[in-house]
Amino acid sequence: MNSSRPSWWAFGWLCAAAWALSFPLVSTLATHRLWGWCAAAGYLGAACATGLRRPRAALALALAGAVAVPLLYLVWTGQGQSEVAVIERSGRLLLDSGSPYVDRPGRVEEYTPYLPGMALFGIPRALLGESGGLPRLLGDARIWCAAALLGGMYGGRRLLGERGAGLRGLTPVLVASPVVALPLAVSGVDLPLAGLCCLALAAAATGRPVLAGIVLAGACAVKWTAWPAVPVAVVLLAAVYGWRAAVRCGAIAAAGTAVAVLPAALLQPAELVRQVFAFPTGRAEVATPARSPLPGHLISELGPWGWWVTVALLLLGGAAVAASLVLRPPRTVVAAADRLAIGLTVAFLLAPAGRFGYLALPVLLVLWARSAAPAAVPSPLPSRIIASSSAPAHAAPAGPRRAPAGPDCARTGPYRAPTGR
Repeated sequence: MNSSRPSWWAFGWLCAAAWALSFPLVSTLATHRLWGWCAAAGYLGAACATGLRRPRAALALALAGAVAVPLLYLVWTGQGQSEVAVIERSGRLLLDSGSPYVDRPGRVEEYTPYLPGMALFGIPRALLGESGGLPRLLGDARIWCAAALLGGMYGGRRLLGERGAGLRGLTPVLVASPVVALPLAVSGVDLPLAGLCCLALAAAATGRPVLAGIVLAGACAVKWTAWPAVPVAVVLLAAVYGWRAAVRCGAIAAAGTAVAVLPAALLQPAELVRQVFAFPTGRAEVATPARSPLPGHLISELGPWGWWVTVALLLLGGAAVAASLVLRPPRTVVAAADRLAIGLTVAFLLAPAGRFGYLALPVLLVLWARSAAPAAVPSPLPSRIIASSSAPAHAAPAGPRRAPAGPDCARTGPYRAPTGR
């Protein structure tokens, strides 16, 4: 956390406190109201500590008020959004039957709108139960969702190398911000996806196609909203390291996702389609509670044709993002994160059903990439063709030079971002 401009940091903490205080005033959810009181106290304390030029104390107060206190209290008392219970139930069903889905659900709470990989975060509760303080804490799905987020963010930063980060120290501030702290404390359902996407983009940017493919497979087996990350990572690898690395990453991601999803698809194909695809898009027998007044939802409510209009707009938006990947492929982790964030934002805004909270994922991607990516260097590494040429170095033709191609080009030192986007 940079303390060179304490007035700006204090203003930011005050804005976060005002945002947190809105939840006790307008939210009907007890967990959101509790988080709002705790977070507002932490953010106000952080603003005071910043005014006293104690940046570390400010960050500690924000993390305690917005993350540690509400999360531990809600876990200890067994409170949380319905998603927590859904994940933990899916973990029990996965162990009992091999599929995480309730057969013929009749209520909203019985739907599991996630792919089978999400059930892994519910397995600790099935194994540990709820008797005793430590099992209650370690069995809560939010703890493991938070671990996936923090592990992915930290692992991605380690892959990229910490020297020269453009916004060094922003990661803990990002965790303390309402963008991450609120879902971390009350739900946690989107956190694994965010952490895995961060790690996958970092692996692709540093020329590790196998690792990127494995991580993408894990993300795509959790929620299908992670699927746009695959073409972004593949194009990034192709632009910097060649198509061989890109194809390798894409093949591993596709095969890994298929292996993770196939058992449930064979055991309960109808439930997989109904709960994972039809329910979140508003086409199931039971209406989804994700009904924030976003453009796609408003259009879908205009009449029987409204849903098809939103689908057409989604396809057009996806085609535009895909065209941008072809015409101007990303060459850095920041550019890739920005492109993925744009695609996800378009999808969330135009989806027939959705929540404002979904937009936290693209915001997190954009901010994390800037906090983790090293500053660009003016001279990229020479290409393999130039390096292997028998001609003297001074006789090499002038022109732009590219990083070495191929899947086996992982660097051992800190990553240096190419200059282009």
